[in-house]
Amino acid sequence: MENRRADRAAEMETFLAVACAESFSGAARELGQTPSAVSRLVSRIEQRLGVRLVVRTTRSLRLTREGEDYALAARRILADLNQTETAIADRGSPRGLVRVSAATAHGRLSIVPLLPEFLARYPDITVDVHLSDEVSDVEGGYIDVAIRFGPLPDSLLSARRLGETGRRVIASPAYLQKHGYPKTPSDLTQHNCMDFSFRRIEPGWPFRVDGEEIMLPVDGNVNANNGETLVQLALQGVGITRLGDFLIVPELDSGRLVSLLDDYNPGDTEVIHAVFIGGKTMPARVRVFVDYLVEKMAESNSDIDARYSVDCG
Repeated sequence: MENRRADRAAEMETFLAVACAESFSGAARELGQTPSAVSRLVSRIEQRLGVRLVVRTTRSLRLTREGEDYALAARRILADLNQTETAIADRGSPRGLVRVSAATAHGRLSIVPLLPEFLARYPDITVDVHLSDEVSDVEGGYIDVAIRFGPLPDSLLSARRLGETGRRVIASPAYLQKHGYPKTPSDLTQHNCMDFSFRRIEPGWPFRVDGEEIMLPVDGNVNANNGETLVQLALQGVGITRLGDFLIVPELDSGRLVSLLDDYNPGDTEVIHAVFIGGKTMPARVRVFVDYLVEKMAESNSDIDARYSVDCG
């Protein structure tokens, strides 16, 4: 039985090589076999299945509809097999590639500085970092671990809490001197409010007015797809924006940015999660990376919270 399963896997690999090369000779060169051996193997698969998988001519080779279906199924089965074997092998010594996605600013400030120690702990792991404020595709298998802010939509993914960051409305003294201070949230309708350009679950900025939490829609003449751009625009006096504390603590400390409407802040926080595909086949390299983030992010979040409470009142 085991030999038969191994033969089937070898057949699938050979057929995929034929499908990719679109010729027996090309597949044979890739596999280190003879064209006749590759041709016989494909014929054996066709005889067993009772259907034609390829159409052969003297100059070309193309897959039939059944051949395309078989190639898709073979690719999926071999990928599942490789993933399972890698996950089991990794339990003893985590190794391989971990693809990580994080928001641009948070990744640069909070994730990237953690990588040297992780790589020293696990020298057989390679980390591929993607920094973007747009949502990455974990379910599709393009990313192994995504760092996400705020409420998580329902999905089959697993998540572990890494911490949270406070959020506040801010502007530069230059902007406020020119346009005035908003005294209540409703005053923001008279100001240029800069926000993120990608869709978020929340439809506006949250405030607490007369004991009731409201979500205030905002509008402005510029948006951005990352927090660092909004910081730069705020520093240049373009408008008012709302950002996480982790991104603006230095500017608040120096007075280059000013926190606004704090009396109306409803304890505005954003939870940070590591999102990944869990389960029994979760590779050890992904598991140890998530464990490391949980360990280190708890420490870094505590440091930021303590610093802000002391330095900024």
